[in-house]
Amino acid sequence: MNGIQNFASNRIVAIVGRPNVGKSALFNRIVGRRIAIVHEERGVTRDRLMSQASWGGERFVLVDTGGIGSMDGAAPADEIEAGVERQVEAAIQEAAAVILVVDGAAGLVPLDEEAAGRLRLAGRRVVVAVNKCDAPAQDERSDEFRKFGFPVFPVSALHNRGIETLMKEILRNLPPWTGGESERPLTVAVVGRPNVGKSSFINRLLGSERVIVSPVPGTTRDSIETLLVLGEGSGARRYALIDTAGARSHVRNASAVEMFGRMRMEASVRRSNVAVLMLDAVQGPGEADKKLGSFIMEHDKGCVVAVNKWDLAAGTDEEEYREAVFRTMPFLSFCPVVFLSALTGLNMDGVIDAIDHTAMQTRASLPTGLLNRVLSDAQESVHPPSEGGRRLKIYYAVQTGVEPVRVRLYVNDPSLLTANYRSYLVRKIRDRFELMGAPVVLDVKPRTRGMAGNPGMPQGTKRAVRTGSRKKNT
Repeated sequence: MNGIQNFASNRIVAIVGRPNVGKSALFNRIVGRRIAIVHEERGVTRDRLMSQASWGGERFVLVDTGGIGSMDGAAPADEIEAGVERQVEAAIQEAAAVILVVDGAAGLVPLDEEAAGRLRLAGRRVVVAVNKCDAPAQDERSDEFRKFGFPVFPVSALHNRGIETLMKEILRNLPPWTGGESERPLTVAVVGRPNVGKSSFINRLLGSERVIVSPVPGTTRDSIETLLVLGEGSGARRYALIDTAGARSHVRNASAVEMFGRMRMEASVRRSNVAVLMLDAVQGPGEADKKLGSFIMEHDKGCVVAVNKWDLAAGTDEEEYREAVFRTMPFLSFCPVVFLSALTGLNMDGVIDAIDHTAMQTRASLPTGLLNRVLSDAQESVHPPSEGGRRLKIYYAVQTGVEPVRVRLYVNDPSLLTANYRSYLVRKIRDRFELMGAPVVLDVKPRTRGMAGNPGMPQGTKRAVRTGSRKKNT
């Protein structure tokens, strides 16, 4: 893979500071929606959260980070803490400007001085946001931070106080935007159980450590969005990759942070164009994977099944593994299954190709004439169901939407359409139009008097599609 770059890397604004001073709250306030988890637990943010933002017509990329000095000046206690420190340092180096957030209520502490010293050595343009100055009477809390030598602004992320003045200063000398006027990126949510390799997959695509990778399950605690471009110029492919917190099958004893992370994961799937369900090749598909796959299908999202750690599954047959996946999750039997290794880079191109193809299929256009012929053939092969002497009659079908592909059926009585026959019709549509990875949603409406004048219903459409007698009813 080559040509990987972040959007508008010349206009990155990083938010840094010691733990629990309100960095994520300020991030959410500036972006205008709740992206980062805000919680009183220390060290909730570990990875860099990145989001495109706009303030007063000025576009930029905003980055939230874990706590500077989260080890209180000591050497990193473990691999995760070391990863947090690397993420903070990378954010500082990439940024054109930095917002140093401090806690006005707590006052100046040694860790604030440590953070200011690191920023001074980095040579970045810095402004200090003295958070928790909720009223004008508390603005004097900011005075002691002026010793840092940076512009100081009293703010309240909670009450949206002082943010406008802060942002005018931070944006005043940013370089011009070079991100272009490109179309919205394809949003891809990467979901899976803890420690299946979601973060390693994202980092392999990016060619750098954007997300902390550790053998400790649950390293990623929030949904981390990364902006990515593959290729250059008019042929560039743009993605918003979302690395989500690992989802366990049993969350009865989950902490508040874990529950927030799961809620954020679910929200990421809902707003995605395509979901990548990542499995562990060594462990095989399990109950947690089944629940995640079911959630993806409940929200009618295009889906790619990515089997990671294939380099560790020596002697395993791809077709046998694929069959095991579909036995566990038969509702995903129309989805592509890609075998890869984020560690070695095996078949990463194949995953991207599957994502692109699936996204294209979710936007497919189904010609009305061909769609109705497919349904006619389906009914000749298997008669529509009947009840109480009344048989389902399908008069006409028309596509009404994409993402997901949505088809409206005009029938005599919607209550006669059984779940089995609905699934059968969806399968026939998907097979004929080769909608790999793309859900198909059927909306069923009764044909009413005067339907011939309804948009999408051709004039004179009165008779049901003819059915033959070659197969039995379903």
